Amino acid sequence: MSVVAAAVLLTIKLVAGLAVHSLGLVSEALHSGTDLVAALLTFFAVGVAVRPADVTHQYGHGKAEHLSALAEATILVGASILIAWRAINHLVGATPTRVEATWYALVVIAVVIVVDLSRTLVSLRGARRYQSAALQASALHFGTDLLGSAAVLVGLVLVRAGYARADSAAALFVAALVLLAAARLMKRNVDVLMDRAPAEAEEAALAAIAGIEPAVEVRRLRMRQAGPRQFADVVITVPPGAAVGQGHEAADRVEAAVHDALPGSDVVVHVEPQEDEAAIRERAHAAALGVPEVREVHNVTVLDVGGRTEVSLHLKLPGEVTLEEAHEVANQVENAIAAAVPEIDSVQTHIEPLGEAVAGRRMADDRAERDVVLRIVRDVTGEGPRELRFVRTDEGLLAYLTLGLDPSSPLAEAHARASEIEERIRLARPDIADVIVHTEP
Repeated sequence: MSVVAAAVLLTIKLVAGLAVHSLGLVSEALHSGTDLVAALLTFFAVGVAVRPADVTHQYGHGKAEHLSALAEATILVGASILIAWRAINHLVGATPTRVEATWYALVVIAVVIVVDLSRTLVSLRGARRYQSAALQASALHFGTDLLGSAAVLVGLVLVRAGYARADSAAALFVAALVLLAAARLMKRNVDVLMDRAPAEAEEAALAAIAGIEPAVEVRRLRMRQAGPRQFADVVITVPPGAAVGQGHEAADRVEAAVHDALPGSDVVVHVEPQEDEAAIRERAHAAALGVPEVREVHNVTVLDVGGRTEVSLHLKLPGEVTLEEAHEVANQVENAIAAAVPEIDSVQTHIEPLGEAVAGRRMADDRAERDVVLRIVRDVTGEGPRELRFVRTDEGLLAYLTLGLDPSSPLAEAHARASEIEERIRLARPDIADVIVHTEP
C-alpha cells in the first residue's frame, strides 16, 4: 500500500507543482520520491527480517529493519537539505519565484493529505502490531509528509491572499520538519545497531526476575535488541551447596519470567555459585597481585555498604616511584579487580612504599629485654616461647619470638594470643620498635 501510494503521490505532486510553479509542491514531490525509495527499502527489509536464524546469522535477521530505517533517514536528510537550500534562495530573492495557487493545486494537496493520513495510520498500526522498526520508521516518515502537506496547503492559501513568498516559507518548514524527524529516527536505530541496552526492556526483565519466588540473585543482566526481539544474557547465583538440578530449575524460572515480561525474547541464563566474603577477598587479592608493579598487598577488606560491595586494600610499591606513577598503578589495580570480580561495586586503594632492606645486628646483652618478654609470654600462654631473639636496626629494636600453641586451637584464638603478647610487650618496653610473633602447633 505504501509503495503504490508513494508512486501516485509523486506523480500528482510533481505535475501540479510544475504546472503552478510551486516550490512547496515540488519539494513535496521530491519528498514523495524519497517515500517511494523508503517504502521499497521497508518492503525489502521486512522480508529479510522475518527470515529465521541460520548458520551465518545465528541471532536472526532482525537488524535488517534497523539498517533500512537508517538508510531511510539518510535519504530524508538529503532531500530536506535540498528543499531548504531552494527555499532559502527564494526567500532571500536570489532565485525568482512565481507561484500560481490555482484551485486544482489546492485540490491536489487536499487529496495528498487524505492519502498521507491513511498510510500513516496503516503503518502505525502495523508497527505496533509487529513491533517493527522499519514500519515505525515508515509511519514517522509518512507523518512528516502529512504535516508537510498541511504546511504547503497553508502556503498556497497565503499565496492566493497575496503573500508570494509563503510557498517558499512552507517549503522551508517542511525541510526543518523532515530534518528533525530524520535525526530522531537515526538516533533510535543507531542505538539498536550499536547494541545500546534497551532501558525499558531491561527494567521489565529485572522486575520480572525480582518477582520470582523463591528469590534468586542477579549478578549480571545484559540486553540488546534486533527488530522486535529482545536478547537477554542473565547471570544468577545459587547457594554453593545447591545440586545441579536446583540450579537448572532456578534458571528455568528466570527464563520463564523474562519470556512472560518480554514475549518472543531470547533468554540465556548462566548459573554461578554464591561467594562469601572470604572468596571475594581472595579473588581481589589475586587480581591486585597480577599487576606487575605491585610488590605486596595486605589489609584487604570487604564491606557491604547499603547493598553495595566495596573493597579496600593496601598496596606496597617501590619507594622510588613517583606519586603519579604510583597513582597509575593503583588505577590498574582497581581496574583489574573490577574485571576479575564484577560483583564488587567500588575499590579503594591505599598506597605505601615498600620497606627497603636495613642492616641489623644481634644484641650483645639482651637480659633485661628477655626477662620482660619471657614473663609476659608465660603469663599469657603458661609456658615460655620456643624461640626468642632481639635485633638492633637503625629503625629501632626488633623482637622475634615463636610460640607453640595447642594444635586444635582455632586460628582466631591463636591470633588473639599473639596480639595480646605484642601489645603487652610494647607497653612494658616502649623502646622495642616492633614485635613479630610467629605461632605454630
